[in-house]
Amino acid sequence: MRIDQLRQRLREFGAKSCHEQRVLRAWLQAQPLDAGARRQQSADFLPLALREALPRLADELAGLARARSEHPGRDGSARLLVELADGQTVESVLLPRDGVCVSTQVGCAVGCRFCMTGQGGLLRHLGGAEIVAQVVLARRARPVKKVVFMGMGEPAHNLDNVLDAIDLLGLEGGIGHKNLVFSTVGDPRVFERLPEGRVKPAMALSLHTTDPGLRAQLLPKAPRIAPETLVEEGERYARATGYPIQYQWTLLDGVNDSDAEIDRLIELLAGKYAMMNFIPFNAVEGAGFKRPSWEKAVSLTQRLRQYGIIACLRDSAGQDIDGGCGQLRARSLGVPVSSASASAR
Repeated sequence: MRIDQLRQRLREFGAKSCHEQRVLRAWLQAQPLDAGARRQQSADFLPLALREALPRLADELAGLARARSEHPGRDGSARLLVELADGQTVESVLLPRDGVCVSTQVGCAVGCRFCMTGQGGLLRHLGGAEIVAQVVLARRARPVKKVVFMGMGEPAHNLDNVLDAIDLLGLEGGIGHKNLVFSTVGDPRVFERLPEGRVKPAMALSLHTTDPGLRAQLLPKAPRIAPETLVEEGERYARATGYPIQYQWTLLDGVNDSDAEIDRLIELLAGKYAMMNFIPFNAVEGAGFKRPSWEKAVSLTQRLRQYGIIACLRDSAGQDIDGGCGQLRARSLGVPVSSASASAR
């Protein structure tokens, strides 16, 4: 379901703009759709036809995203295998410190060599309401103050629906605009469209290497944009919005963790309004990669910091349950998933 379709449904039930806003806000806060102020009855602020339709609409909205299984991690996160109304599944992650990571597609067309999601290709886009429904599902379990669009799928390939979801969450859902994080491998449409929105999210750019040839191998269907150009575009957006760009770099032992690679990265990011997130590889069956030692990953992070670059070392949530992005869905479909040992840290 798209968000414009949801709004149209409400109008068909007699909702005017103020009623539509109330119902949507109640849904986004995981409250009953007829919720009002304390001691206020829905009859005081909603037309009769809309009140009568709300139970059926509530069931429909609840069916957009249901938790098929939940897998808590030791770090306070919890990975959810989420079933959509048509029976397809995606993954969401309840993050520590009141965040949630949501999916934007069933599968992904980019085909990153180190990602389980990309191995199965793209099955379909999620509608904006399906994306938002993952946030509502998370809010039924815990507070959510940050939403990252870093789950299954490439948000740039589903741009209209993702931007509609961002707009609704930022204007009606009580999420600070800088706490809505749009993740992408880099696509010219992103740099054109995001600055035009009423809600301008923070941006996370998947870089992974400074070598264009290696990047084409690791991200075979990503746009052929040179890393230097991606950083230039990211810097322009960061300065326009006032939010630093979050660069993502999956650490692959012996592939993108050499001294020469890090030297080039330092040249690219020195003085930029940016932060680097190093993420040790989460093992995927048949990918042919392994993660570097935790000690080496720490050393790389410290090297960037020596040059004034904000750098963080992050473990993908779900390492201890073999639940990296795409792995829960793959396991539910009977696809072999390699174990990623938490002791590698």
